[in-house]
Amino acid sequence: MPTCYWHPFADMHRVREHELVLARGAGAWIEDVDGRRYLDATAGLWYCNVGHGRAEIAAAAAAQLETLAAYSNFGPFATGPTLELADRLAALAPMEGTSVFFGSGGSDAVDTAAKLARRYWDALGHREKRIVVSREHAYHGMHAFGTGLAGIPLNREGYGGPIVGDTIQVGAHDIDELERLFRSRGREIAAFIGEPVIGAGGVIPPEDGYWEAITQLCDAHGVLLVADEVVTGFGRLGTMFGSERYGIAPDMITFAKGVTSGYLPLGGVLIGRRVAEPFWEGASGPVFRHGYTYSGHATACAAALANLDIVEREGLVARVRDLEPVLAREIARLDAAPLVGETRVVGLTAAVELEEETLAANPGAAEVVVASARRHGILTRVLRGVALQVSPPFVITEDEIRRMVDGFEAALAEVAAA
Repeated sequence: MPTCYWHPFADMHRVREHELVLARGAGAWIEDVDGRRYLDATAGLWYCNVGHGRAEIAAAAAAQLETLAAYSNFGPFATGPTLELADRLAALAPMEGTSVFFGSGGSDAVDTAAKLARRYWDALGHREKRIVVSREHAYHGMHAFGTGLAGIPLNREGYGGPIVGDTIQVGAHDIDELERLFRSRGREIAAFIGEPVIGAGGVIPPEDGYWEAITQLCDAHGVLLVADEVVTGFGRLGTMFGSERYGIAPDMITFAKGVTSGYLPLGGVLIGRRVAEPFWEGASGPVFRHGYTYSGHATACAAALANLDIVEREGLVARVRDLEPVLAREIARLDAAPLVGETRVVGLTAAVELEEETLAANPGAAEVVVASARRHGILTRVLRGVALQVSPPFVITEDEIRRMVDGFEAALAEVAAA
């Protein structure tokens, strides 16, 4: 029977009768309702850092559900887990005097940061500073602001023109283009937003010195710097935040995914002292009239605290650093595989990009390889139509990494031979 569920990012003409229904998971493995096991090469959607089936997180969520599942955090209200998590994240943040604004995921976080950037300048009397600049290949979620900031053209098309005005995209690593933009329109620009490593756009690491130059340009032209760490936060690049790996000095950091390892929806913004000051200091002043029904959700915050306990107790951020060269070595095997143009690895994240000739002959070739990989017991997905995503849970073993790459290799050979 065809499904009634409208899947996100799905061609329902094909998906409605071809769902893969998953039932359970453990570590780096997922099992479907028919009992077939798959190695999870993507950690769900970049998020299941501590692996599937962690009873400790389930227990923490259950205990909170039995006590007080949630309550509105609007105005003066709060719950214990919300306050505890805010303090913990502020202590982890690579900025001084950090405050924390919670939402339900990465798209909420991006909308919050973009609105706050505009509201900050408005509070300082600079209402002309409204433009938010993003990059080619960028992915910043799918709320209105995130869609407007998208650097992946397909994510912007079909909505009747700019879904949010006052957004500009520049080249992924074109510092000169950004400098020219800042010089010509800097008085109108509120913020620049970028992922430390471009994720959904194809796992594209920055060139040497890129982020240091961006930080200097933002400082010189009075532009807020927002690091979108929805993917890279909480260890994915071998540091707690990608900003630390690349020397980024952000005014705000958006986060989600790894904060709970996806066990419950949660995201937010880490906000540096500079941006918070007009809204916090003094007896009165401007108010940021923004928030969500589930901002600071008690049970989601309890799950996040348990997740962070696991990350810290098991040394999973250091584990990513140890596994990075292992992943790089194994993924490098695919450089010689049929159909492959190039591979890229940073932290416990990689992309296997297909060659231009293959994509020109069959623009859907990457999807065909993904389907073949599933038959070989590997779950992955397509990035920007050109590459295969690799971002496994941090608990993956070296042997499982080899098995994962073996599956990719078999899938590529199968498709090439068809």
